[in-house]
Amino acid sequence: MAQKTTLKEFEDVFPKLQEDLLEHAKKYNLPQEQLDWYKKSLEINTLGGKCNRGMSVPDSVSVLLGRPLSSDEYFQAATLGWMTELLQAFFLVSDDIMDSSITRRGKPCWYREPGVGMIAINDAFLLESAIYTLLKKYFRSHPAYVDLLELFHEVTLQTELGQLCDLLTAPEDVVNLDNFSMDKYRFIVIYKTAYYSFYLPVALALHMLNVATPANLAAAEAILIPLGEYFQIQDDYLDNFGLPEHIGKIGTDILDNKCSWLVNQALAIATPEQRKVLEDNYGRKDKAKEAAVKKLFDDLQLEKRYQDYEEKRVGEIRGLIADVDESEGLKKEVFEAFLAKIYKRSK
Repeated sequence: MAQKTTLKEFEDVFPKLQEDLLEHAKKYNLPQEQLDWYKKSLEINTLGGKCNRGMSVPDSVSVLLGRPLSSDEYFQAATLGWMTELLQAFFLVSDDIMDSSITRRGKPCWYREPGVGMIAINDAFLLESAIYTLLKKYFRSHPAYVDLLELFHEVTLQTELGQLCDLLTAPEDVVNLDNFSMDKYRFIVIYKTAYYSFYLPVALALHMLNVATPANLAAAEAILIPLGEYFQIQDDYLDNFGLPEHIGKIGTDILDNKCSWLVNQALAIATPEQRKVLEDNYGRKDKAKEAAVKKLFDDLQLEKRYQDYEEKRVGEIRGLIADVDESEGLKKEVFEAFLAKIYKRSK
């Protein structure tokens, strides 16, 4: 019987990994002041999130083995999980600078902390480098070491390409709805979110257990990328239609000129008059203009359009899961667990 990890169990592994990273930095005779800075950056930027990506690694390993993990297995799987959290931290620190964001996880963004500023760019690089320090320390002799290295490099590049498309398609200060399209939206979602949030944790689990066969990796990709796309579309829907007390934030996609699923759906079905409403009001830092867009989304019945999409997409994903070949060590239950977490979620 597989066992689900708790946030506390997962977080209990971090101090050892942080100690490893600081010890490695000491080998270069890094002065104490800079060592303290590195320690603080690791703690603030890596801890404090929900850790869904990271915890998915030990959870997936446990499902694949069909039993609870030994302490050594858990440490190994959780270490790979923390590498995904370091990757996430690297992306978030960078993303917040690019977006001129104010807060992250209820606190000021790292670059807005007193005395940090653009030093945060270098701190982001250090967060990324930490992945490879830990990978070498704990997986250098693993048969899949090179595959793990290449997986992290490839997923990092994919995410950066998704971010590039997002930044060029929807800059906050230049509203041009002609830039938007569902093709661009899918590219952004698949490469900026789906690969590192959904595919990466399962691919890491498969490699750890030496069952990352071409067929298993292909099956995982075929299911997890559509699942990740569905998750992001759901996120876009909740940004407008979700209750702030449920989702934990006030949605800002309209104000921020986001190339979201909702605006793309609206553009596809709007009359010329309705499109003019979007042209005049979308992406403006003005609450009244935001309200005009929200009313248009209601008039176009986008909530119903989303609900229809969700049922259709989930049915397709369930069909893909049902067709999984388990003969090479993959388990349908891995994907069922992911789907169960997000289907009909309200936050």
